[in-house]
Order: sequence, then C-alpha cells, then structure tokens
Amino acid sequence: MPAQDPSAWVVHKFGGSSVADAECFKRVANILENLPPGPLGVVLSACRGVTDGLLGLVARAEAQDDAWRGELDAIRARHNTIAEAVLSPEARALYMAGFDRDRHDIEGILHTVKLTRSAAQNVRDLIAGYGEIWSTKLFKEFFSARAQRPGAVQWIDARQCVVVEWGPLGPAVQWEESRKNLRERVPANFGGTLIITGFIASDRRGVQTTLGRNGSDFSGSIFGSLLDAKEIHIWTDVDGVLSADPRRVPDAKVIDALSYNEAMELAYFGAKVIHPQTMAPAVGRGIPIWIRNTFAPQKPGSLICAKPESQLPVKGITSIENIAMINVEGAGMIGVPGTAHRLFGALREEGISVILISQGSSEHSICCAVPGVEAERAAKVVAAAFDREIKEGQIQSIQVDRDLAILAVVGDGMAGLPGISGKVFNALGSAGVNVHAIAQGASERNISVVVDGKDATKALRAVHSGFYLSPHTISIGLIGPGTVGKVLLEQIAAESARLNASKLDLRVRGILSSKKMLLSEQGVDLANWKPALENSKTPADIAKFVEHLNVDHLPHTVIIDCTADESVAKNYADWLKAGIHVVTPNKKANSGPLAYYESLKDARKAGGSSYLYEATVGAGLPVIQTMRDLRETGDKITSVEGIFSGTLAYLFNVYDGKTPFSKIVRDAKDKGYTEPDPRDDLSGTDFARKVIILGREMGLKIEMKDVQVESLIPAGLEKGSIDDFLDGLPKYDGEMKKRFDEAASRGKVLRYVGRLTADGKATVGVSELEKSHAFANIALTDNVVRYATARYNSNPLIVQGPGAGPEVTAAGVFADLLRVCSYLGAHL
Repeated sequence: MPAQDPSAWVVHKFGGSSVADAECFKRVANILENLPPGPLGVVLSACRGVTDGLLGLVARAEAQDDAWRGELDAIRARHNTIAEAVLSPEARALYMAGFDRDRHDIEGILHTVKLTRSAAQNVRDLIAGYGEIWSTKLFKEFFSARAQRPGAVQWIDARQCVVVEWGPLGPAVQWEESRKNLRERVPANFGGTLIITGFIASDRRGVQTTLGRNGSDFSGSIFGSLLDAKEIHIWTDVDGVLSADPRRVPDAKVIDALSYNEAMELAYFGAKVIHPQTMAPAVGRGIPIWIRNTFAPQKPGSLICAKPESQLPVKGITSIENIAMINVEGAGMIGVPGTAHRLFGALREEGISVILISQGSSEHSICCAVPGVEAERAAKVVAAAFDREIKEGQIQSIQVDRDLAILAVVGDGMAGLPGISGKVFNALGSAGVNVHAIAQGASERNISVVVDGKDATKALRAVHSGFYLSPHTISIGLIGPGTVGKVLLEQIAAESARLNASKLDLRVRGILSSKKMLLSEQGVDLANWKPALENSKTPADIAKFVEHLNVDHLPHTVIIDCTADESVAKNYADWLKAGIHVVTPNKKANSGPLAYYESLKDARKAGGSSYLYEATVGAGLPVIQTMRDLRETGDKITSVEGIFSGTLAYLFNVYDGKTPFSKIVRDAKDKGYTEPDPRDDLSGTDFARKVIILGREMGLKIEMKDVQVESLIPAGLEKGSIDDFLDGLPKYDGEMKKRFDEAASRGKVLRYVGRLTADGKATVGVSELEKSHAFANIALTDNVVRYATARYNSNPLIVQGPGAGPEVTAAGVFADLLRVCSYLGAHL
C-alpha cells in the first residue's frame, strides 16, 4: 500500500463480524493502533446479528408475541458481556445505564406496536438503528481508555450529520447539508479518531432513517467523501475480492486490483464484494477502496480504484441463481418500433426487476431474465401487455423458462481482446453446459450467459479454470488398480506438483477394484491409497462409483479402465453419452462386436466426450496416433504389419533351436514376461485383437472371425491347469524345432507377426523373415509396427520400442489422460 499523507483522512469501516464479541473489539483496536499517523474515521456496524434481532423484536410485537421481551434481554446481556470484558467497572456501569435508557424507549415503542399490531417504516428504522449506536459507544469508550493512538477520540452520531432523501433508486445523500453538519461537529484541524455510527442517517425533517441493507458500507463511502479521505478500507471476514464464490470454486483467488466498474459489475451479478450503490460516493471523488480481512490484517487485500494496475483480462466470474427467462417471439415484432419499450415498461409498472436482456438482430424475438420468484407474475404481465398482438397472431409465443442461472464474466481487459468470448463458450461446451441466452454490453466489460441452474457450479468452475484463475480440476476414477493401474497412480502422484504448477489438478476421486471401492470427495491420498482401499468397507458398485465421480460441481470427469474386463468395457457407450471421458488400455471394447464399436463413436459425439485408447496397441508407443496422423493428412495406408506382443517377441527372439521352446515358455513365465496363464499369449487371440483395433482405425469393417489366427497352443492342451499345460508342452517341441530348422536352412528366422491389408485381409501367426528384415532385429520384448502407405512406399514407416510392461503401458495411459486435459483447455 502507498505511504500515507499524515494530514489526510483515512476511513476504516468494520462490519458486524469484525465487532461480534470482545475479542473482535480488541482485534479492531490493534489494527487501528498499528496504522500510520493521521486522522481516522472509523465506521462500525452493529455487533453481528443485532440488527436482525432488533427487527425481529418489531415483528414479534406486531404479532402480539411477548417473546420480544426475552429477546431484548438477550441483546442487552450480549452487550453487557462485551462491556465487562473491555471496560472498567465504572465505564461499564455508565455504558449500561445509557443502554438501559435506550431499552426503556424501545419497550415503549414496541408496546405501542403491539397495541396497533402495525409498525411504520420509520419505526422499524428507529429500532434497527440502535445496534450501531450501542456498538460505537461501547467501542469509543474502550478505544479511548487504551489511549494507544495520538489525538482525541470522538463519537459521531451519523443521524446528526448525514442527510438523505429516499427515492426510486434508494437513499440520495444531500451532500451540501451533510458537509455543513459534519464541519460543525469536527474541527478543521482534528487529528484524532472519529468513531462513527454506520447504517443510520436522518431525512430533511430530522427523522431517523437507515441506508438500507449494506448501509454501513455506504456509510463508510459517504464519510470517506465528506472527509475528503485519501483511502477507504472496508474490513470484512475475507481476504479481499475473490475471483469467484469460494463455496462453489474452492480455488478462487484474491484479485489484487480492480476498477470501480469491474467491482460494480461483479457486485451486481452476485459477488460478495461491496454493493454498487455504496461505492458511488467514493467513485465520485476518485477515492480508492481497499477490501481487507479483519482476521488477517497482514494480507494486502484488494484495491478498487479508477485505474488499477493488473494484467488479468478477466477479474472474476460470478453468478445469480434462481432466474427465470421470459422469451417473446413473433414475426409481427420485426421492424416495429417500441416493442422493447412496451415489454420493459409493463414489467417496470409492476415493479419487476429485469436482470438481463438479449435480442437477436432479426428482432424476431426478445428475451429477458427476471428473478425466479417473479416468473409467474412477469409472464401474466407480458401476456396482458401484448394481448392484442397474441390474438392477431403477430406474436406467436410467450415462453417462460425457470430454474436458470446467469453466469457473468467480468474484466476491463476483455475490451478489444480477441478470443475472450470463444474461451468462455469453449469452456462451457467442453463441460457440457448448454447456453440459453447471451448478453454483452458495448463496453465489452461483461459477458453474461444464461445456463440451467443445475449446471451453475459446473459452469463457474469450467470458465474459472478456462481463464487460468484456478486449476483445471479433472474428476478421475480408476478401475482396476492392478499391475498397470497401480503404476499409473504412482506416475500421477509423481507428477502432481508439476501439473498443479501448470494449473492442472488431476483429482483421483475414486478407485474401484473387483471387490471394493475407495471414494473421496477432495481426492484420494495417492501416497496411501493401497491401505485405504484395503480397509475400505464400501463394496464395489460400478453405478455408484460413476455417480460419485460425475458430479455437477466438477466440470470434467475421466474414467480410466485398467482392467481387461469385457463387462467394464460394456459401460463405455453410456459413459461417453453422459459426457464422461474414457481412457483405457482395455482392448475388449474396440475389438469386440463391430456394432458396439460403432456405437462408441456415436456416443462420443452425442456426449461431446473424448475416448482415447493408445495403450491398447503397443502400450506407450504412438501406434494408433501415427495411423491417425497418416490418414488425417490424406495418406493412403496399403498395409500394416507388426509384432504386437512383447511376450511373443521375446519367445522368438530367444528361441535358437537349441533350448527347447517349452523351456523358453516356462522361463518367460517365471520372469513375468507372460500372462499368469501363458496360453493367453500363445493363443494369438490378444494379438488378433490388436490387429482388429488397427484395422478399424484404418476404416475396415473387421471382426474377430475375419482374422486368420495361428494358435501356438497344441491341440489337447487348451484346457486343464497351467501346470498341466507346461508339463505337456515339451512333447511338441519337435514341431517348433522342425519349423526353426527349415527357416534357418533358407537363411531366415521365425517371428510371430500380424498383417493387415487395405482390402481387409488379416492374418496372425508365425512367419519366416529375412535376417535383414526390421522385425528380425529388435530388442527382446520390443513391439514393432511397419506402415506401408502411398507416401511411405519404398521405405515404410516403422515405430519400434518396448510394447509391454506395466511402466510403459501406464505411461501410455497417462499420456492419453494428459491429452484429454489438453483438449479441455489445460496448458501443459
């Protein structure tokens, strides 16, 4: 904050939460005593809850309910408790004597109200204003006795200074009279501290009135103007003006500086900042306003001024809930002057506030948003106003849409900056939020959209993160925390700090195994997920699991399926249609029935979701992405062939004709290179699934029955235990030895290869290859894919590398997850 001019006034306003009890009084005193030298104006609200309590007394008296007496006793007891804690016994006795005189007056007024069963507005104002009188008198005595700040401490009754006249726009300050009144009470050379009642004032007749809700903030701004203050500080219970409601967007940030106009826009659309009207006196004289936290005075807060120094184009995103939209449509409106005037005039006459207006350039329709509680009445008013046009068919319909919300994106820096609107609508579209209406003023300071009320929180979070005011939060559920799944969780945990620094919050909110599931609202602790899952008492339930993940307040949900379970894969279409993104190494969906595979494409389009499965072929190798890039850039793929199994690559790389093939299979199983049952690898079925997946990526309508598969499981060993299989395999070693020797005699080697041509021919089996062939010279467990295309014809494109193992498979899944995040707007 800038250095203070010792002769310049600074006004500090403290709200009800700042003077709730004795500890709060002491905290406020400490803040004031540590401020730089100079005259201070200190505006106080009533102690928290007292104004509502006083108005409650009036309501009870009107109802002839004598319970108001007990409630008044409670208010007295509360002030006495504070006085006992902060004042000397003598000072407390004097203060409470004054309180009791006020109490006697209140009892007389309420007795009259009880008899008449009615209280005029001036009576309510009179009763409600006592809270500020009591809090300021108490604080004045307390602060004076501490004597920690230079200069006199003077109590100012705002009723004797501030003169207002109520009109259609609320209380209008009579500045000339108010300045004169204040000059009569405060010497020109006063250098001490004024303790000023907030909320209350008088009209020109001298009758007490109030400044309405948020009146104490208004008082702070009024006295800032009357005293020609250099600054006004509004002390609250938050660190400043936040970029969004922290209850809806937990990652909302404190805005360092914003303009008066930005603050008014945010306040109008529901932000808990400062009421637009209350800023008017400060705005008129160009007085900076600081919003600060009484309970964290060391924090700088937010500065509201004419020309803030801030580089953020968007300062905040806020919303108004429970909105209804009135839409008037009709060809008879086109080119007819005065339609809007009649519409809004009719609503004005009935006292119905219009929050937002939107009209297309064709003039065929015009819509406006009104408070939801006024929807029915507004519809009747509009129907009556256009009764003749409706009967004559010039207006076809008057439609009312309820349960809506308005989302407002605010920032002076948006003016003239291309792409802001696009970013708003892209964020909403990616989150699956439908926009009913749009409004933007010529100043370009505000973009407002009307959305379904149930989507309000999701929309807030999506747009907030879209402008990097908070991290992109992705609600993640992992199914199958086994070999690949557990490594993936380790990889996510290892990168979480770096990704958070890039505004990406990968929040694993659920882990589902075959028997149990672990659910967490704020995110599973990835350092301790294993014992937490083991100790979970929640049985596995995939429907409840998905319901937990896909919540309205988080805009994006990703389910990662690390199983090989067909029953899990059967859910993909429903998930995608619901807007849930799916990432998986599970091959069952993409290699299963063609009709289901095709339905996944339709579901993805319907839900606007992403479905990524790079790790289904080649683990972490870019096999599928390479094929897509070739096709999407116009290349024609004529054939694809490859070794798509790390297990089978190992077996044939190691087999030299000397060591029996059966022993190599047993050794590979012992080293963990095969599935628990090696037959799952040797059958060639898994290999064939990968061929089907690639074929479908080529655009082929291919099914398992279309693939010619050579199984390496001898007839008769398909069934039985694993040990029975391994024990029986040696008797067939001769057949493999014979094939090896025949190939060697021709100068060739054996490899298990899958082949796919553009005409749909697909084969999987053992092939003889030249020793110079790319497939004959790979590392032990490498996968290798060879693409022959129109461009890569004489020298086909080859992708090669480790294609098996939990680390590389998990890395492939992780890469797909980050790719989804990038699609959703995250910058990595």
